Amino acid sequence: MSSATVNDSPLTGKAGGRRKTSPSPWRPKKNKKERDDFPGLRSLNGKWGYIFVAPFILMFLVFGMFPVLYSTVIAFYKFDPLAGAGGLSLEGQTFVGFENFVYLLQDERLYTAIGNTFDIWFWSTFPQMVISIALAAVLRNRFLKAKTFWRTILLVPNITSVLAVAIVFGQLFGREFGMINYVLGLFGVDNIDFIEDPLASHIAIATMITWRWAGYNALIFLAAMLAIPDELYESASLDGASAWQQFRYVTLPGLRNTITFTLIVGTIGGLQVFAEPLTLVGTTDGGSTKQLLTLTMFLYDMAFGSASQWGYGAAVGIIITIIVLFVSLINFLVTRKLASGEAK
Repeated sequence: MSSATVNDSPLTGKAGGRRKTSPSPWRPKKNKKERDDFPGLRSLNGKWGYIFVAPFILMFLVFGMFPVLYSTVIAFYKFDPLAGAGGLSLEGQTFVGFENFVYLLQDERLYTAIGNTFDIWFWSTFPQMVISIALAAVLRNRFLKAKTFWRTILLVPNITSVLAVAIVFGQLFGREFGMINYVLGLFGVDNIDFIEDPLASHIAIATMITWRWAGYNALIFLAAMLAIPDELYESASLDGASAWQQFRYVTLPGLRNTITFTLIVGTIGGLQVFAEPLTLVGTTDGGSTKQLLTLTMFLYDMAFGSASQWGYGAAVGIIITIIVLFVSLINFLVTRKLASGEAK
């Protein structure tokens, strides 16, 4: 046995030398070639992020933040785009303070629009949620063939043009020659005016919204169902639970947070219903009895319709924002309560 072999130590790495510390796995290795060939690259690494997000920030400031701030300002003016200096200038516009808000809170059309909006939301959200959960449960079935095909089909209504959907459903809900009234007539039911009748018109709009978004929400519920461990279903099956009992006591509790999410997002989206009632009724004033006047239609009619009152329309937009913030607060409280319940 040689002396070199004896003196070499696995701890020191070589005979008689100091112990070499192992390189840290968290410290990035220096690429000397890259540093030498591209000396300015290291100084730009921290700036690439700003370069990539700059287009979004610019678009947000121009088309997001500026309209919000500008509409907040003109809400305190009696703003006429054709008066004064013209354009977006406030020169020559009359400052009225909170007068627009005072008139708005006394305007019956505001409360009609709020009632119509939430009524349409009610008839669209809860049936849509039931249909979406049912579709997700069917798609979760392991014996289902062509799962990818059916999941893709569910997204077709969502990518269809809103205008095309409104035109097709407008024909279906026609008073004299609509298919819905034709089928109802076979059972002896008189023709229903799905445009002038308040309840029928709201159900018609809710049907359009449900058809468009049920598949999209079904995929969200499906993702949540797939996240539920299979062991829970196996345990429930061994305990003798039926398919309905497994769905009720295993699936639904696992979807609690997802149901809350879709409910709140659906509520916020329901406050923005515009294209469907506009196409069905044909005017921005909501119909002869304001039966289809929603909040966004009311805003559009005041700002860009026959009234052309930008300041008044901006005040409507602020009221909508307050309602959205109120709904978001409910979302926060409900989510926190659910989280605290799970922690216990």
